[in-house]
Amino acid sequence: MPVTRMNHAVLYVRDATRTAAFYRELLDFRVVMEMAGGKAIFLQAPASTNDHDLGLFTVGEGAAASGAGRSTVGLYHIAWEVDTLDELERIQTLLAERGALVGATDHGTTKALYAHDPDGLEFEVSWLVPAALITEDSQARMAPLDIAAEKARFGGATRGGVGVSIPA
Repeated sequence: MPVTRMNHAVLYVRDATRTAAFYRELLDFRVVMEMAGGKAIFLQAPASTNDHDLGLFTVGEGAAASGAGRSTVGLYHIAWEVDTLDELERIQTLLAERGALVGATDHGTTKALYAHDPDGLEFEVSWLVPAALITEDSQARMAPLDIAAEKARFGGATRGGVGVSIPA
């Protein structure tokens, strides 16, 4: 049987408690399990049916920054999907207020925000154009994201596509 989806990711961070608070405050994740006095914390996304979506393991404040993509191989980022452009806009505001937002890109069928967590690890939050709304001008691209224009085009409350914007 083929793999059907990603179930969870695990990150080594300097302080799991601090990083868990970040994901709780900005993306509404909830703690589902904590071990070893906060040395390991497991989080679940608000609408997830997974046991957990993100595991965080404390390695200590002395840990060096990730060199992935600069001087070492490693994970570039994790991407989370939201259901509506209204939600993407809400998260954009929170990330910007927190100083975590590092980019916003229109990829055609994907509207994406990029941010850094407290350890500088990058993650993406995206809305996918529903398959029924994909047009010829939805080709893959890398352009600045204008959420207001996308909301005018698709509607702020329009539920996004799932996965790769294909019909269910």
